[in-house]
Amino acid sequence: MSRRLWAALAALGLALSLGACGDMGRLQLATPAPAPAPVKPKPVVTNTPATEREHERILATYGGAYDDPQLEALIGKTVDRLVAASERPDQGYKVTILNSGAVNAFALPGGQLYVTRGLIALANDTSELSSVLSHEMAHVIARHAAIREDQARQAAIVTRVVTDMSTDPDLTALALAKTKLTLATFSRNQEFEADAMGVAIAARAHFDPYGAARFLTSMERNAELKAAKASFDPRAQDFLSSHPATPERVENAQSIARQYTSPDNSERDREAYLSAIDNIVYGEDPSEGFVRGRRFLHPKLGFTFQAPDNFTLDNTAQAVIGVREGGTQAMRFDVVRVPAEQSLGDYLNSGWMENVNKASTEDLSINGFPAASATADGDQWHFKIYALRFGSDVYRFIFATKQKTTESERNARETVNSFRRLTLDEIQAARPLRLKVITVQPGDTVESLSHRMAGVDHPMERFRMLNGLSSHAEVKVRDRVKIVVD
Repeated sequence: MSRRLWAALAALGLALSLGACGDMGRLQLATPAPAPAPVKPKPVVTNTPATEREHERILATYGGAYDDPQLEALIGKTVDRLVAASERPDQGYKVTILNSGAVNAFALPGGQLYVTRGLIALANDTSELSSVLSHEMAHVIARHAAIREDQARQAAIVTRVVTDMSTDPDLTALALAKTKLTLATFSRNQEFEADAMGVAIAARAHFDPYGAARFLTSMERNAELKAAKASFDPRAQDFLSSHPATPERVENAQSIARQYTSPDNSERDREAYLSAIDNIVYGEDPSEGFVRGRRFLHPKLGFTFQAPDNFTLDNTAQAVIGVREGGTQAMRFDVVRVPAEQSLGDYLNSGWMENVNKASTEDLSINGFPAASATADGDQWHFKIYALRFGSDVYRFIFATKQKTTESERNARETVNSFRRLTLDEIQAARPLRLKVITVQPGDTVESLSHRMAGVDHPMERFRMLNGLSSHAEVKVRDRVKIVVD
């Protein structure tokens, strides 16, 4: 039963007009013009129907493309430098910035590279960003993406066969775990190879080769912050789920960097980078729904609800997931298609969830919206499920508890009863958090600057993590630092 709770998830052309004006050309001595330097065609990205489909899937999963001309220019210039220093200067790349607060980057076999704005916000200079881009380029050069695609296809076949043959969730989960373990072991060697190639490419492009080790450390600290507030895996959409960062990997990146350290390749380009990311959207995009504390708001669809005390909410592409501190209670909120002619009670009993107690089905009205509820029991979890019709959509609340108590019943009931329409003022006030780059003034401290952070948990730890500061490091006057503002 628990598996059902967690399941979701232009070539460059140059036109020159060189004609003489009127008859002026006849009044001058003809002098041979120097031959123009040959223009190298820019390497092109190869697209296939498969990569096009994957591109659309990536955009759908990660909130579409994020439009920021200044950032795109910085990334484009960085990629050009890296390509010229790579083993395959003939390989073209196209970088898409994804409108997601997740910290992720990946590559498709033809040269499409993707970086989330969450990753861009986490980096502190161009050398750190270049380490990510060169790492992904290395995957393309070494054909890791193509190999991984083949492995994933084989794994999908294995998973499908096992799922079709077995209704035992424990057996299916075991098969999935083994499949994922095989892929993780397979990709681990790829990651070390891509790290080595990426650091070398960045160093040859005259970027600081230690950018990779610094950024791997920042990503691990970011993951730890997320893990501290949830008992489910917080890395589902993050870089670390497909690019495992271990102390060994950080040490390896540092060791490789030592081979390339010289005055010629120590460029961090911090000031230009911070200027480029100033005012970037941070975290979730409100247009797609966002979490503020225990409240989830969706301005575009016009509704909100609030999770119980001691619950942490996480907005994923498939659902809003809530987990109570300690992991003994959890909730899932999502949207489903239900025909208008089907009653919500009939939907709850239609078989999408096993072991529903049909006798427990009850028709309800929640803040004026038609709704229905029912209960279901599994081996380890007890479920309370609600379906609520809001306009043409039906929303599901699925609450799970290891032990049915008065508190768990109250938590489910109060959460559902908090579902309501947003007011016009609330919709207009829903704006994204942004990253603001400020200059440290006399008297500023880590503590005082972290108090200026808005809309984030663990503000002091997050301030240190965002600015690459260790647990005891202090800020210096005239340093430029990042804070999150409303």
